Amino acid sequence: MDFRNGRQSRNVEDRRGQSGPRLGGRGGRIGIGTVVLVLVAMYFGIDPSVVLNSGVMAPPAIESRAPGGPRPAAEDEAARFVSMVLADTEDTWGPIFRAGGARYQEPQLVLFTGATRSACGVGQAQMGPFYCPADGKVFLDLSFFDELHHRFGAPGDFAQAYVIAHEVGHHVQNLLGISDKVQQARQRVSEREANQLSVRLELQADCLAGVWAHHAQRSRQVLEAGDVEEGLAAASAIGDDRIQKQAQGYAVPDGFTHGSAAQRVRWFRIGLQQGELGACDTFSASAL
Repeated sequence: MDFRNGRQSRNVEDRRGQSGPRLGGRGGRIGIGTVVLVLVAMYFGIDPSVVLNSGVMAPPAIESRAPGGPRPAAEDEAARFVSMVLADTEDTWGPIFRAGGARYQEPQLVLFTGATRSACGVGQAQMGPFYCPADGKVFLDLSFFDELHHRFGAPGDFAQAYVIAHEVGHHVQNLLGISDKVQQARQRVSEREANQLSVRLELQADCLAGVWAHHAQRSRQVLEAGDVEEGLAAASAIGDDRIQKQAQGYAVPDGFTHGSAAQRVRWFRIGLQQGELGACDTFSASAL
């Protein structure tokens, strides 16, 4: 991606170098069992705050400390790239919301190391990037980019940008009231139907990431040769079927919460090609 003329966002909160909630023990520390429950909950599309705020643990205290020495240059460069991608999403969604007679409320993006506190509970690096609608923040441990490359086989800066744009897509859904409607609907239906609603929500966020890429390229020409392929590879790599097969050797479609690799690629491509919010209505689509 070419951000030579880009700006950095003012909405990045850098918590790197802070020690997060401690594992083990009592009185505001996270037990290993809680971490396992949270990871299982997120894998099956359950809001992690259900586990974290249900009395399983006390609210943790965040311990702050000064960073232990200079950070690697590559890490600071990655943080700068994240800030520039976030700024570009702001430059895309602001005008889109204004055209619809609304104001885009920019999200904050929190960079952290290991674990950190959010309004949805404690975020762990093992969860991957996530969006918390309760505080309107995106949370990211930069180590996920290494995992995206080495575990999921999706290297490249546009693959990383797609991940950020997907989480910002959840923020857009939150502002539009879509997330609340889906959460309420999930509470009234069976587990299988609730999973299907989660899939449609996630595929819509993929499509919204594509809408951002469409406008970023049309307005600012940020894409370079191979970028689109990187984004499509990332969307495919984190499909439920591929992740389940990697974890257990087979896929269970009724357990999908984010969509298959093919579905994620399809909806990202729809957003990328059409660049319109209306094209991302996954909830009315008869086939995903």
